[in-house]
Amino acid sequence: MAASRTDSDDRLDRRRAALAVAPFLAIGLFNLALLLGWGLEPLWAFAILPPMLFVVAVGWVAFRHGFHRRSSEVRIYGDGSDGSDRPER
Repeated sequence: MAASRTDSDDRLDRRRAALAVAPFLAIGLFNLALLLGWGLEPLWAFAILPPMLFVVAVGWVAFRHGFHRRSSEVRIYGDGSDGSDRPER
């Protein structure tokens, strides 16, 4: 059974996730401001906003749930202890 997480651990994970995706959000918003500053029609400039926010949200969720802490020894097909690290056909 997994150990219970405390509120401070959750808060720390959310903070780390926000710090990890903040540069991408900043670059995206700067790009949006730059496009608007160059005189591009606002409709086309804001068309890049949903994909940018989606990528930032997916990154936040990934960092929040710890994909970067996964062990490099985790195998997709078994643990290899019995020599069967390939899927059955």
